[in-house]
Amino acid sequence: MRRLRNVKIVATLGPASADYKTIRALFEAGADVFRLNMSHGSHAEHRVRYDIIRKIETDLGRPIAVLADLQGPKLRVGTFSAGAADLEEGDLFRFDLDPTEGDGHRVCLPHPEIFAALVPGTRLLVNDGKIRMRVERCGPDFADCTVTVGGTISNRKGVNVPDVVLPLAALSDKDRADLEFACEMGVDWLALSFVQRPEDVIEAKELARGRAAVLSKIEKPAAEKAFDEILKVSDGIMVARGDLGVELPVQAVPPIQKRLVRKCRAAAKPVIVATQMLESMIESPMPTRAEVSDVATAIYEGADAVMLSAESAAGRYPVDAVSTMNAVAQSVESDPTFREIIEASRTAARQTIADGIVAAAREIAETTDISAICCYTQSGKTVHLIARERPRVPIIALSPIVKTLRKTCLWWGVHAVRCEEVERFKMAVVNAARAARDFGFADETNQIVVIAGVPFNVQGTTNILRVAPCDERLIFRTDPE
Repeated sequence: MRRLRNVKIVATLGPASADYKTIRALFEAGADVFRLNMSHGSHAEHRVRYDIIRKIETDLGRPIAVLADLQGPKLRVGTFSAGAADLEEGDLFRFDLDPTEGDGHRVCLPHPEIFAALVPGTRLLVNDGKIRMRVERCGPDFADCTVTVGGTISNRKGVNVPDVVLPLAALSDKDRADLEFACEMGVDWLALSFVQRPEDVIEAKELARGRAAVLSKIEKPAAEKAFDEILKVSDGIMVARGDLGVELPVQAVPPIQKRLVRKCRAAAKPVIVATQMLESMIESPMPTRAEVSDVATAIYEGADAVMLSAESAAGRYPVDAVSTMNAVAQSVESDPTFREIIEASRTAARQTIADGIVAAAREIAETTDISAICCYTQSGKTVHLIARERPRVPIIALSPIVKTLRKTCLWWGVHAVRCEEVERFKMAVVNAARAARDFGFADETNQIVVIAGVPFNVQGTTNILRVAPCDERLIFRTDPE
């Protein structure tokens, strides 16, 4: 099965997409990566879905990536004696550590870390920012606030603190247990929530011990400010616009999204644009025009992937949502303006031999009659360097290591193909030509570019580029040894 687009689609699994038939339909409709949201569902439920994905992978002969999204610390108020309280603008309201039920004047906020970070003037946002308060006085166990935007505050609603870096680790005890479970199960990517500083990412990577790559979710102003440092230690990025749009003015999110996508492309690290992309399709078989434009904008920017959350996990039309996203991607990528934008925003990076080889591969493919760029890889590093170039022809990643191939399923334009280990470059070229023909990227009359490293099966040795025919007879004739 060959995808007719370059951007990848991440589909979240949930109650609406929990059986073999539906998950396979999602993959056949266009999903490249399946997300397991650790905020919902038990370990047993996630294992069942993971096993289904791997069975589909075997049945269809295509590597599939699995992303486990960790919940992160959840900051919530306590309970109210009446279940809720109405607050109006100008009201005074206190948060404290007293566990007794709250009323219209106070409620427990069982997070001493928040009080430790507060200063007068700090904003507190409740229930996704629907209620807003300003801290007037505070201490180690209380915060007296003025309500600036009123509403109904009810049991266990979430609290956001956008103005300060909270002395909280990104990994709760639940996250640590979920991370170990996900890595033991065999997921390919971990998404880390509540990232505020690069040390949060380093801790997660130490716990993962190379068993899964780590994506940092940018959902807090502190992460946006420290983005360059966070990007350096991350394997990829998710622009999580939901929480980002709560803690920042909504009008600030689009330019932030654009900047983050460009920085990820320059660093050759995959970036997912996520949250509310086709939100109306939770209930409707058709998206709004604004949602379609939102998806298209992320693709025009050059994002590696766009993501569906509740649309595929809990919506009424999960397969239709993937099909719609797939159709939008194909339409955008067939627009001549798309290629103009992608090439105008390309950042030159010429620091290593591998950088030079992949840049040369892209230039050769664009100036001659080349059908695909084929790359032998052990770790996947050279593949993501090629993906950074955003070439006009397909990228075929070949590796005997299925874990490496699954990871590449998130990268822009990459088609992953498993092959046997090879000891000689000639057989690498033969296998690349076969893969290009078998998956419909080329026929015997075409040529491909092959990138590899000698000695084979050693990471970090990319040092060969060859233009080769897809006709095996010509390969053996020109290179008999």
